Amino acid sequence: MPCADGRDMQEKQLLNHTADKEQRPLPGRSNHAGNLSQSEKKLQEAICVLLVELCERFTFFGIVCNMILFCTVKLGYHNYQAAIVNMCFVGTSMLTPVLVGWLAECLVGRIKLVCICMFLHFLGTALLPIVAFPFEDIYIDRRHILHTLTKREQKIVFYFALLTASLGIGGIRAIVCPLSAYNLEDCGPKELLSFFNWFYWLINLNSAVVFVSISYIQQSVARNLGFLIPFVSLLMAMITIHMVRGEMIYKPKTDSSLLTTFGVIASALKVCCMRYHYFSGGVTNWLDHAKENYGGQYSETQVESIKSLARLFPLFAFQILYRTCIMQIPSGYYLQTMNSNLNFSGFVLPVAAMNVISIVPLLILVPILECINSCLFSSKDTGHSPTIYVVVGQLSAALSMMVAGFSEIHRKHFPQVEQTLSEEVLLVSSMPCFHLAPQYILLGVAEALVTPSCSLLSFQLVPERIRGISMHFLTLFNGAGCFMGAFFVQTAHAGTQGNWFPHLLHEGKLERFFFFLASLMTVNTLGFWTIAHRYDNLNQEYTNEFRGSLPEEKLLKHEKAIKHYGSVLESSPILSPMEKT
Repeated sequence: MPCADGRDMQEKQLLNHTADKEQRPLPGRSNHAGNLSQSEKKLQEAICVLLVELCERFTFFGIVCNMILFCTVKLGYHNYQAAIVNMCFVGTSMLTPVLVGWLAECLVGRIKLVCICMFLHFLGTALLPIVAFPFEDIYIDRRHILHTLTKREQKIVFYFALLTASLGIGGIRAIVCPLSAYNLEDCGPKELLSFFNWFYWLINLNSAVVFVSISYIQQSVARNLGFLIPFVSLLMAMITIHMVRGEMIYKPKTDSSLLTTFGVIASALKVCCMRYHYFSGGVTNWLDHAKENYGGQYSETQVESIKSLARLFPLFAFQILYRTCIMQIPSGYYLQTMNSNLNFSGFVLPVAAMNVISIVPLLILVPILECINSCLFSSKDTGHSPTIYVVVGQLSAALSMMVAGFSEIHRKHFPQVEQTLSEEVLLVSSMPCFHLAPQYILLGVAEALVTPSCSLLSFQLVPERIRGISMHFLTLFNGAGCFMGAFFVQTAHAGTQGNWFPHLLHEGKLERFFFFLASLMTVNTLGFWTIAHRYDNLNQEYTNEFRGSLPEEKLLKHEKAIKHYGSVLESSPILSPMEKT
């Protein structure tokens, strides 16, 4: 029996070696003090990143929350022009992180670029009060002639401030606060979904505070000081960055970039066109033409990563129209609220405060969903598929557009009354603004379901090396949704001679614009539902792979393999009786 004893001893040594390897500490963390200092440093960095994230969102929502009121009342814009400016600013703020991320990778150092972006953000938020301040009350020369900015000068300063602020926002989001800085590589599907849920929950909690406080300051108490609040919030972000002295500046891996992604696509198209004209190719996927084996310039690992990213492009495309509907909160819904009765027991509600109604569902649903997932599903189970949440959320957005159309018809049945907003007397409907609450709630439910789920799918269904690129593409398509919303507004106004997006809502047919968006969103939801099974399968494959990569799962599989190997040895007819013993 010495052979059997030796085999048992080898199996025990192999199991002990595997267990020791899984429990072995990382380099530099051999003692308890080292672990403690490292954990404290990581905690400090995470807190600083989150603080900067919240400060940046504070400035962003502070600029957006009353932009339409400022453009229409102070700058004399029509409603459709103010809505276009608002959506273009939001879209630009979504696209600039991708641009700044590319500059940081290729042309400019990350630290230098952070300083440039912080200066641009400071400049933009400092210039906005110049447009808002009543200069006639400040500058008086010896001849007592009042100095004022002309409308043209105000518009130039305003647009320049918005551009520089959006560039600064892009730098902060791309370099200081990317999702990669939160160290999500080792998280499972359930942990990732929980992170995205609570991440967007904190952002929306911050935006709720902004919409209530800043909108009231801008509209009622001291509206000219309202744009100073983003400036103060920027100072908080600068102090936070200075406190960590660059420790919070995340340095991503350099093995993949946007240039590589576009290079693979361009190389594949070039080789594909050449082979189409001269001879047929024998590849299963057109992106395989970019591989070195087929005449391309990129390795198989790079091309396979881009192929996994390309599978997400339909998911990204179906988010464009959804983002267009979400952008109705600060545009179409804002105009409806501004033209409704805001008086509540003698108190004039801020127009942007109605946005809080769309945030409340997310603040309520996220803890409920987290509680359900933790109680009903184990730590290895992901619960319901994220695509279910996306489909339900997009249906909720389509229903919100439909409700908004009927609310607009209902609003025009009320008699008109005078209402003072920002020292301007407007003729509005006497319908209480709370009658618009259902459409806000439905869009809030949609945002609570769609945004975290799409972020989860975009993050986990690609290899780790290109997860940042995948999130960049999701941001690009979301920004495209904002610009598509601006295009729809311009087209609807020009094509109907101002009837579908009128300057005076009681004289136009704004409800037709909402019904148009509702019909498009319904088709968009049905289209995504037809391809949702693809992402269900990919999500299930990823979940199974993650389970197989867990240390306890590896050890269990190893034990089963050893037992199976032993049983094969015992039952094999090829071995002689002496070999079995």
